[in-house]
Amino acid sequence: MGRISFKGRILTLATAAAVVLSGTDAYAATLQEIRNEKQAAESKKQEAESSLRSINKDIENISEEQEQVMAELEELDAELVDLLLSVEILESDIAAKEQEIATTKAELEKARQQVSSQEQAMARRIKFMYERGNTTYLELFLESKSMAEAVNKSDYSEKLYKYDRLMLERYRMARQDVENKEKQLENELSELEEIKEDLNAQKEELDAMIAEKQETVEDFSAQLEKAKNKAGQYKAQISQQTDNLKKLNQAEAEKIAEEARKKAEEEARKKAEEAARKKAEEEARKKASEEGATITLMDGTSRKSESDQQSSESSSSSDSDDSDNDSSEEEERPHGTSITASGSGIGADIANYGLSFVGCPYVAGGTSLTNGCDCSGFTQGVYSHFGIKIPRSSYAQSADGEEVSFDDAQAGDIVYYGGHVGIYIGNNQIVHASTPATGIKVSSVFYRSIITIRRYY
Repeated sequence: MGRISFKGRILTLATAAAVVLSGTDAYAATLQEIRNEKQAAESKKQEAESSLRSINKDIENISEEQEQVMAELEELDAELVDLLLSVEILESDIAAKEQEIATTKAELEKARQQVSSQEQAMARRIKFMYERGNTTYLELFLESKSMAEAVNKSDYSEKLYKYDRLMLERYRMARQDVENKEKQLENELSELEEIKEDLNAQKEELDAMIAEKQETVEDFSAQLEKAKNKAGQYKAQISQQTDNLKKLNQAEAEKIAEEARKKAEEEARKKAEEAARKKAEEEARKKASEEGATITLMDGTSRKSESDQQSSESSSSSDSDDSDNDSSEEEERPHGTSITASGSGIGADIANYGLSFVGCPYVAGGTSLTNGCDCSGFTQGVYSHFGIKIPRSSYAQSADGEEVSFDDAQAGDIVYYGGHVGIYIGNNQIVHASTPATGIKVSSVFYRSIITIRRYY
């Protein structure tokens, strides 16, 4: 009964262990299989962590590029606002110039009428006084009451003729002046219209650049969203593998404990069987001793009685627990002109150097003072000759340097008109890369509305 009872206890322990271990499928696997699965999960976790670091770096780079593009977009917006203001001012200048032309045309028509009227009056007098030659003078003497009256009449006629000639010449000169003024105004209007076309072209270019930058920002936003979604997936994988590793670690520990229990149960069973065998032999010896019989022991010897022998065996074994710690990785974290500038010093030198390129061509976007440049390329090239660095665009040049009033303007200062710049040379004149039709030329500083004057020296 004792032996059966002991086996019963062993069965009861084994059944209880099986019930405890039945909570997960992992317990059906061997310890080595659990460790292999654990190693694979750790590898997947590390791979996901590496991918997450990489995608986070991508997110950082995309964010930086997006911020840079947005800053460029803000700058383009500011430049566009300034350009629109320049166009508005230029349109006002064009309207004023058209009004001047209309007024000049009226003046010219009036001058022409005056010349025509004077010519007609003079013609009538000439016809009356001189058409018949000397007979007129004879008539003057015959019709005069005295010699003095005849002389006075003759003198009056000569004075009247000279007066007519003088007035006719004055009217003709006035008409020529008005015609010259009209031509000048029409040329200036043509230049302003060319500048307006150029500004509108710049506006279209800026609009296209802004649209492109906006598309880039939207593309970056889409990239960021995609990258963040990917990062979320990697985080989920890491979390999943972390949970999986926890379960595998628990399964590994339970599997080790299960194998230890099985080994202990097997040893207990063997010890129980050995104890039962010895007990049976002891009972047989006692019975034989009581009956005086000779008993044959398992070693083949015979004896009547024998003292009880006690033996004890003990054995223990244990498996050391395997523990794997998550490895940590360091996170990756000259034509020219006879005009000269006023004043002296570096400013006058700058202006005179700019004047040496009068007649050179205008090329949109160009920077060559001889082969072709635009307005800001001209100013930048001239200043560069003196070792002075200024921004490339006219808009940027209008915002840098030191602002000076027109009363304090000196030769060498940059005059900004809104989308256009020139170099002041004094005497209310500038030298500038004007238009493709005129190239680098000298103009009145007032040919357009001045927005600001900047000094860089």
